[in-house]
Parts: sequence; structure tokens; C-alpha cells
Amino acid sequence: MDTIKISILADGTIKTETDKISGPNHQTAEMFLRGVQEKLGGDVTITHKHGGHEHVHTHEDQHQH
Repeated sequence: MDTIKISILADGTIKTETDKISGPNHQTAEMFLRGVQEKLGGDVTITHKHGGHEHVHTHEDQHQH
């Protein structure tokens, strides 16, 4: 099963984690994560882990997304 875990941390940082995404869903997952990045702006840190990725989005807005 392909899963994207999304967490909003206490400081407002949005953290997404995935295990390996299957071929048929990989492009859709990538488009989703790029869309999140585009909408929120700010810095993005991508950490590759065995079998997946971790994306951390931080932004300077005064409100939570």
C-alpha cells in the first residue's frame, strides 16, 4: 500500500514521510508533494531514507496551513 504520512509540528512545520511509492502512483505522489511546496512556499528539506523519502516544509507565514 502506498502511504504519505503528513504531520504538522508544534512550530508550524509540515512534515511528510513516505515509504517506497509504487510505479503507478509515484508521479501522482510527486505532483502532490510539489503542489504542497508551491502553495506553502518556504524552505524544503528532503531526506532520503531506505525505501522512501521525508520532506520537511517550513514557512514564515503567521498562520498555520
